[in-house]
Amino acid sequence: MDRYLLRYFLAIVETGNFSRAAARENVAQPTLSAGIAKLEAELKARLFDRTNRRVHLTEAGARLLVHARRIEHEYNLALAAVSGAPQSRLLRVAVLATIPTALVEEILIRQAGGEERIELLDGSEREVAALLDRRRVDLALTTISPSTDRLRSERLFEEGYGLALPAGHRLAGEISVPGEALADEVMMVRRHCEVLAQTSRYFTGLNVRPFFSYRGTSDDKVLALVRAGLGITVMPDSHQADGVARVKLDGFTPRRTIGLVYAEETAGQGGDFAQAAREVLSPET
Repeated sequence: MDRYLLRYFLAIVETGNFSRAAARENVAQPTLSAGIAKLEAELKARLFDRTNRRVHLTEAGARLLVHARRIEHEYNLALAAVSGAPQSRLLRVAVLATIPTALVEEILIRQAGGEERIELLDGSEREVAALLDRRRVDLALTTISPSTDRLRSERLFEEGYGLALPAGHRLAGEISVPGEALADEVMMVRRHCEVLAQTSRYFTGLNVRPFFSYRGTSDDKVLALVRAGLGITVMPDSHQADGVARVKLDGFTPRRTIGLVYAEETAGQGGDFAQAAREVLSPET
């Protein structure tokens, strides 16, 4: 089996489609497609299910992926051994987009100098779960939920949700406020929020239907807009920023558990990144 065929296969898995894989491998898409056809013929198995927009691994493709990554890794180790150059391990990590950037930054700072090269991908809870399912990452820093039950996971911390208000807001000094007190407030929607539907039901049940000044997926931007006074929002408790007050919301009880979730073929304990995550997010361990 020619190594370039495995490179083509891995490129499709890691980029998600044939056109991006061809660009990464610096070949024309028909050349890459012909290579995959040759590989499938050699293995006597179809490796991908193709649709107009997405590519999914078949059961045979998923089995090959474990060995293809091992072969590529061992090949690179062999090159390093012959040349005398050190070879670092590539660790693909998916990070839930609603985990505060400051926490991810601290993990990476602690991990720096380790033996791993880190490739980060981020996305919503559903997108991260899909990356794990398709084995496009080795592990994920995400919510521990029923969708991850079949995978090995490691709980790091649990938190609730509350209001994020400008520091000068009339309610900023309160410990907790009733939802009815927000009837006249301008609010912002965090589209990636894992409890968005529950938040909507909470306010609808109180007959609170605010004006929404912003809808977005970047929590860093939402925090900046809260600080600027554009509106208030509901966020996980771990989101903190200068100029932003955090206040509990009466009767709003959703919680989330954040942890490490390992892809099925991942061995060991996640290496330096996982250890740094434990130190930052679960210091008592």
